[in-house]
Amino acid sequence: MDAEKKLVDYLTDTRLSSIPSEPIRTVKNMILTVIGTTLAGASSDGCEAMRSHYQAMGGATESTIFVHGGKIPAQNAVFVNSVMARALDYCDAMVPGIHIGSSVVPTAFAAAELAGGCSGRHFLKAVLLGTELASRLNLTESAYDGFDPTGVCSVFAAAAAAGLILELDSGQLWHALALAFNRSGGSFQSNIDGSLAVRIIQGWSSQNGLTCAQFARAGITGPLDFLEGIYGYFHLFGRDHIDPERITGDLGKRYALQHMVFKKYPSCGVTQGPTDAILDLMNAEDLKAENIREINVHVPPYAYKLVGHPFRLGKTPRVNAQFSIQYCVASALLRGHSRLQDFDETAIQDTAVMSLMKKIKVAADPQLDRRGHTAVDMEVLTHQNDRYLKKIDIAPGFPGNPLSQEEHLEHYRKCVAYMPQQLPTENAEKIPGLVHGIEELEDIRALIPFCLT
Repeated sequence: MDAEKKLVDYLTDTRLSSIPSEPIRTVKNMILTVIGTTLAGASSDGCEAMRSHYQAMGGATESTIFVHGGKIPAQNAVFVNSVMARALDYCDAMVPGIHIGSSVVPTAFAAAELAGGCSGRHFLKAVLLGTELASRLNLTESAYDGFDPTGVCSVFAAAAAAGLILELDSGQLWHALALAFNRSGGSFQSNIDGSLAVRIIQGWSSQNGLTCAQFARAGITGPLDFLEGIYGYFHLFGRDHIDPERITGDLGKRYALQHMVFKKYPSCGVTQGPTDAILDLMNAEDLKAENIREINVHVPPYAYKLVGHPFRLGKTPRVNAQFSIQYCVASALLRGHSRLQDFDETAIQDTAVMSLMKKIKVAADPQLDRRGHTAVDMEVLTHQNDRYLKKIDIAPGFPGNPLSQEEHLEHYRKCVAYMPQQLPTENAEKIPGLVHGIEELEDIRALIPFCLT
């Protein structure tokens, strides 16, 4: 139980003043990103159904449903808010596919309301430490092997953040994480099939994390050896290949959360490279969709399995498109950009896009693994017998090729502009400043009314 104790001690003993400025900046960008994607995603497929479902259930008026307003039991509010935050797949991420922010941020807001208030400093610390915990527990592609990293790992971030905001003692926090371990799960088949379960898994991670913290506070216990035990996390999910030092080493000095990804385009992380490649070629070579004879895209095997399959239009077209290299490349080529509106159902069903996708071939190349998770080789052939090549090792928004602060702000603005029901302009303009000055807020709940239409 050495690893468990080190992590719990780190969560309970760390002061915000001891955390360097760079991780704090990253987490503030994550909070702003998630607020933006929640605002933009509030009316996306499945979100209204989930909101109606939980509002009809009634119950204690504990935590706010963002955008729409109204209060319901905290564990239900956080589910709805997390589903909305993930709905457009424009939130933060981390290789090989975990989405932490869409769980830890809504959970922290719900916990703050449940607790009767929380300072901005304490909120920021709780979100940061929960994010760092999940980032350290995040596994490799081969270890997950089809498990959804969000379902497996984000629940720890949510439980930790909720536990800190609810002021659990170290023993209770330990049990909250131990209970969270028993709620880990979820499959990437949801993504491949283009089902709404992708965003529902996000909601479950948040709901389970908050519930586990509440249970632990009530005295419910979990397995103390939940990481290193014979049937613990390291064995069941880590396949007995985890070095505990990678999880607990240099706590407070090395920040795994710095591997956070912020997306330039509103689709799966491993579609960012192909999308960027075709847009770069268009700008450099003045390519036109009507001149294209064939496009060959080579990606690492992991990316191919997730987003390289032939495009299929199912019952939830946005999810089909978000997880399709064929669609992302065809749409960007035809329209000259990749925006939230390009993933609306009418845009996806455009016959010109459907026709262009037939010219795009995607293949797996194991050699690309050596160049990185987002490596892409793209070959474009034209009817004029021209041949263009584009190679990308690090997609935009990934560590090594980060977004600028202006691009983070532009991301938020794009989300606000996409909302069907607009926020009051004054509210929309104040949110970025409130987030980046979050330490000055006496009560984080003061931010919530700015996020309501």
